[in-house]
Amino acid sequence: MPMPHRTFKQVIKRRLVGKEGGERVRELRAILIELPNYKNGPYADLRKWVEAQLDETRGRSRVLHRDSLSVRREGVAQIAFVGPPNAGKSSLLQVLSNVQIKTGDYAFTTTRPVPALTRIRGVLVQLVEIPGLIEGAHEDRGGGRALLGVLRGADAIVLCHEAARPVSELDAIRHELELAGIERPTVLVATKVDEAPAPSGALAVSVLDDASVDRLRDAIWDLTGLIRVFLRKPGENEAEAVALEPPATIADVARTIHHDVAESCRGARVWGPTARFAGQRVGREHVVADGDTLEIVVR
Repeated sequence: MPMPHRTFKQVIKRRLVGKEGGERVRELRAILIELPNYKNGPYADLRKWVEAQLDETRGRSRVLHRDSLSVRREGVAQIAFVGPPNAGKSSLLQVLSNVQIKTGDYAFTTTRPVPALTRIRGVLVQLVEIPGLIEGAHEDRGGGRALLGVLRGADAIVLCHEAARPVSELDAIRHELELAGIERPTVLVATKVDEAPAPSGALAVSVLDDASVDRLRDAIWDLTGLIRVFLRKPGENEAEAVALEPPATIADVARTIHHDVAESCRGARVWGPTARFAGQRVGREHVVADGDTLEIVVR
């Protein structure tokens, strides 16, 4: 009996992380061989999704964009790490995601956007390091137009500043974002606070201090504006975290499983913040909150 289709899709996404071009095509072909060949139902939909990914990958492989950059979106949200050269962005991304990134004590160590996936509160969030933005980026200095193009696709920004440097260094970056018309939820992070104190209003983070890294994870989650509910099957203890934009109803949660489930959903049993008592039966239009655990009821 195959594993649940939602679990299989998560496994597929993890297998595709970091793979592009021919390597991604080969992986997708292997996945198609492994998938059950059902003609209808959620596994048929999953096969169509994998086939669409394969077509998209082949299409990208035929086109070379010399004047633009793109980052494939993965996870429930995309968070861009922005700051001057050598502001500690690579080190933060590495400690948050375990991805191996070239770091150095000199400017422009990173020359292209670097994506990485991390799990925050049970769900995958994509972090993207943007190479150091400089004054004149909107006029394409330092390849700035392409980098700003990547930023336009992000959901939020972590603005990184080395604690020992003047805060005024961020003025040029803020100005470039303003000129480019980019407004996103933002948190200011002071890096390397083991070497110097953080300026007022900044979240102090050191890659040597696990507690400060955990606080950064919490701040990143807050930037997404999402809530989490936990789905489980009747009689089972294991629950799967699902992220949604608030306000979200039981019907919205069912829709994340499959459109057939959404259509047949009659409500749910709820444990958590919105339940008056454990296992309360609620209807389709019941509004969920972060931390709710649900068992979807279908007819």
